[in-house]
Amino acid sequence: MRTEKAKEIASRLLKVGKSKIWVNPQELNSVKEAITKEDIRELIRKGTLKKTKKKWQSRGRAKELKMQKEKGRRKGKGKRKGKKSARIEGKRRWIANVRAQRSLLRKLRKEMPNQLKEIGYRKIYNMIKGGYFKSKSHLERYIREGK
Repeated sequence: MRTEKAKEIASRLLKVGKSKIWVNPQELNSVKEAITKEDIRELIRKGTLKKTKKKWQSRGRAKELKMQKEKGRRKGKGKRKGKKSARIEGKRRWIANVRAQRSLLRKLRKEMPNQLKEIGYRKIYNMIKGGYFKSKSHLERYIREGK
């Protein structure tokens, strides 16, 4: 049997492409003598016909970059795409906003207690919790107008 035909049969048996089959150059005669599929199986068992290893793309550099990014490197302005709000998790943004509004509310309770008593400190606190105010300025405007 021709070596090309033997490679073709071996590729079907080993479930790889023809180009991935290696033939031992010292054993070419035994490959030519093989007639049946069983003969090819025997040559595979002996190691005359082998499946070559996959040559994958090296992940070494990628792993190195990943480690650097975990440390906090490579995150400068040149690496950023998208707005800051797109890069910050929604929950983190929410927490920062609510904390800022609550601290402002505490400050305003000391500065203008009369205006806050009209509306109610607890009512405004719960409005902040419910996400009524977009920002600190929105909260301040609401209190100053005395709605």
